[in-house]
Amino acid sequence: MVSEKDLGKIKRKALRGAGVLILRNLIGQPISFLGFIFLSAFLKRWELGIFWAVSEVVGFLGYFSDIGLAAALIQKKEKPKLKETRATFTVQQILVILTIIISVLLLPWLEQKFHFSGSAVWLFYALLGGFFLASLKTIPSVLLEREMAFEKIALVDLSEQITFTTLAVILAWQGFGLYSWAVAVIGRAIVGVTLMYLFAPWSLGFNFHLKAIRDLLHFGVPFQTNSLLALAKDRVMNIVLWGILGSDGIGILGWSQRWAQFPLRFFMDQVIRVTFPAYARLQTRQQWLRRALAKSISLLAFLAFPLLAGLALVMPWVVHLWPKYHKWQVALVPFWFYIVNAGFGLVTTPITNAFNAIGKVHWTFYLMIFWTGLTWLLVPFLAKSWGANGAAFGLMLVSATSVGVWYWAYRSLGLSIIVVLWRPFLATASMVMVVLLLMLNLLPTLLNLLLIIVIGGGLYLGLAWLLARDELLWLYSSLRQTIKNEA
Repeated sequence: MVSEKDLGKIKRKALRGAGVLILRNLIGQPISFLGFIFLSAFLKRWELGIFWAVSEVVGFLGYFSDIGLAAALIQKKEKPKLKETRATFTVQQILVILTIIISVLLLPWLEQKFHFSGSAVWLFYALLGGFFLASLKTIPSVLLEREMAFEKIALVDLSEQITFTTLAVILAWQGFGLYSWAVAVIGRAIVGVTLMYLFAPWSLGFNFHLKAIRDLLHFGVPFQTNSLLALAKDRVMNIVLWGILGSDGIGILGWSQRWAQFPLRFFMDQVIRVTFPAYARLQTRQQWLRRALAKSISLLAFLAFPLLAGLALVMPWVVHLWPKYHKWQVALVPFWFYIVNAGFGLVTTPITNAFNAIGKVHWTFYLMIFWTGLTWLLVPFLAKSWGANGAAFGLMLVSATSVGVWYWAYRSLGLSIIVVLWRPFLATASMVMVVLLLMLNLLPTLLNLLLIIVIGGGLYLGLAWLLARDELLWLYSSLRQTIKNEA
């Protein structure tokens, strides 16, 4: 039984970990996104598409190399024995090697099916090499997570991110094309493995202990099965779209999605990290849970709505003014569809997370089944009919069904989305009208673009402070507290 002293220690480590992970995202997301901006300028559309699609293929195959054994080690109440860690490592390496062999055997078919060769083949091999090296980090990562040493995990993640972004951007700038990705993938993997083994060395070895494996599989297989629907909905669909649209088309979708989702990754991840534990604690107090959820969604909308709307408005000017971005003119329509998609996700994700936190996991499971089925029904058909525009439009239609989740939240929790969103919507609409008026009366120059951003941003900040002062102060105090606990 865990003592009060141990409980206090666990709580301090958890709070410190939350602060570290928030800091990691606050630093890492801008680095990653800045790298993406330059990479999408230096690389061709089909090169971006090849990397996006081949990564999905390797990621899909990699799913079957982890049958949940690592998660089973993490959730064990007692400290894992050496025979268990070695058994996990042994099984995983067998699966990893089998996956790599299958991938290499499939390569000729993939080359013929998806029409890629040369540097794309080297990228495929590099991703497989990075996949193998990443598998060597599993046990050290488990040991660090069990010790709740999140600061070391965050340092490894940031080091990998900085290495990958730096190598990829510099090499792409020098004209190495897909080879830039290949070198960056291997460089990231080497840095990650090296740091992991410095932080969490273990007695590496092989052991096929059947009882230990069977006990771990009892938890691991059901755990891994739960993510199968998400795999079918996202990774497999992207591979199918690659076959329909080709490398150029999937590059257009990848560019559009990455730009549109940046506000979500930057803000939503942070807010959810702060609020999810609160939802779990409030599950028996519906009125307080409703207020916390409403505050979370309102805050996210205040933070991200203006960014989404602003990006939708100014992106045509960005594409026009930056010669290296002229190639993305054809991606503007899919980009706008993804912006709408992101807007729906911004509101719906906190609701589904709240359902999970209060133990209504079966609700989100049914929703995932519905969204996966609808995605497979609509998106391939629309992609064949209207290309990248059709695929993005289909994904937007799927996300629009989130209004049903909003109604569900109203019936079960008494949460009115209209009441929650009217203030951020009013502030964003006001900013949009002013920005549109300026854009209609100014020539598309860099100076005018900066002027519009400053005026629109300043107007919105003033309106947001007037309408959402309490939410903004709450986020500031929450982040400050979690980061303070990290020290």
